[in-house]
Amino acid sequence: MARPLSLVTPTAPRRRTLLQVGLASLVLLALNVAAYLALQSPAGQQVLDGMGQWSYLGAFLVMLVANATVIIPIPWPALLIPIAAAAPALWPVMLASALGSTIGESSAYVIGRAGSSIVEDTRFARWAARQMTQPWRAGVVLFVLSAPLNPVFDVAGLLAGAARVPFWIFFVAVLAGRLLRFAVLLQLGLLAGLG
Repeated sequence: MARPLSLVTPTAPRRRTLLQVGLASLVLLALNVAAYLALQSPAGQQVLDGMGQWSYLGAFLVMLVANATVIIPIPWPALLIPIAAAAPALWPVMLASALGSTIGESSAYVIGRAGSSIVEDTRFARWAARQMTQPWRAGVVLFVLSAPLNPVFDVAGLLAGAARVPFWIFFVAVLAGRLLRFAVLLQLGLLAGLG
């Protein structure tokens, strides 16, 4: 029987853990503010207008920034669907989007790995923490939560890091879920003529 998951690493001193989480939060906040300001500037608007020409790199960068940011939301569907429409082929856009999204989501995993205790004690958080104690169940839960659009995935990413789920399991499960997400969303967006 697995013992309950502690969200704070017992071996790390509390002060060091708080410092790591604080520094990671400041870096993420700075990236959020920089991304927001860059997108609002005239140069940022020109970049967004020309992003369709970037195709695969543009899809990767949009999803990397959109998923690494937590505080300031980035309207990624409005950016990604025109990129997909202008791209020569759709499947590389899906792959680039999924890869950028997965790398961006790794920020929650890293914060959890640092011993973050910022997850609120809810029924879902307790359930997800129990799932993260077994690597194969963690992979399934991460896949299922990463495919649809939902706000609870960040909690699962934090818990996966705190539970020391191997990073390769986290990465593969999230990448597979995001591939499914973008396959469906980009196809629907292009069919609806949004691009």
